[in-house]
Amino acid sequence: MEIAMTDAATQPVGDVDAHRRTLVAAAYRMLGTVADAEDAVQEAFLRWLRLSDVERAAVSNPGGWLMRVTGRICLDVLGSARVRHETYVGEWLPEPVPVGTSTGDPADAVVGAEGVSTALLLVLETLTPAERVAFVLHEAFAVPFAEIAEVLGRSADACRQLAASARRHVGRRAGAGVPRGRHDELIAAFAAASASGSLDALVRVLAPDVVLVSDGGGIVSAARRPVRGADHVARFLLGLAAKQPTAAYEPAVTGDGLGFAIRMDGVLAAVVTFATDGERITDVWMMRNPEKLRAWA
Repeated sequence: MEIAMTDAATQPVGDVDAHRRTLVAAAYRMLGTVADAEDAVQEAFLRWLRLSDVERAAVSNPGGWLMRVTGRICLDVLGSARVRHETYVGEWLPEPVPVGTSTGDPADAVVGAEGVSTALLLVLETLTPAERVAFVLHEAFAVPFAEIAEVLGRSADACRQLAASARRHVGRRAGAGVPRGRHDELIAAFAAASASGSLDALVRVLAPDVVLVSDGGGIVSAARRPVRGADHVARFLLGLAAKQPTAAYEPAVTGDGLGFAIRMDGVLAAVVTFATDGERITDVWMMRNPEKLRAWA
């Protein structure tokens, strides 16, 4: 599992606003939602504007300065994130984003990040805030450890160790990657089984220990707890389909590979993404929280 690299991180410094896309992309990887990422970047720009003309003139690399400040802001947010997640209504999932669209919005940097998957973001959730910031800044954006040290308030060697620890953790949790083509074949088989309405056919494409997690954010209805096991997940999905006979399931390209956007009477109701082991589907992530579906509007 890889975290996508962003070329803009190495582009020449120009107007500071030109760095917004890269900053949003970095903050999204650190925080897991586009809204939180945009808020963090907005705060970084406000701090830039609060500098005096003399202070701004002394900054030789505005893009690097903004990246470090964004990293510090994200570090603070991550420090309180676990508390916020504990009070979140139902299950919390990172925000899925479409791949390959272009709207001119700052979130385009996130949208174009094919390597940023729900699976990866969930693994990053298990890191400490310092590990996550060090890992993202170094692995995805090639920020030197000397600069990461300024973000974390630690030595460069300590930051190098944090990033190495995070890399090992991500590697263990991520496991062997499944080729995108094979992943998409399995999701196509899932779609065919779902359309058939056959419980047995659907169970056959699901791993015995498959887990379905649904995030409604307390705004719309969603399963409050994970649904576990092939039979239970299959019955849950077929039950939803029976309750929503007019729902349209549109194929969608996501960081996890092929997924589906579900629309009810033309209105987006959910985005479903998947993880597979190369043989069957191991995870189903159903995002229903409308606040985390803005990028799909």
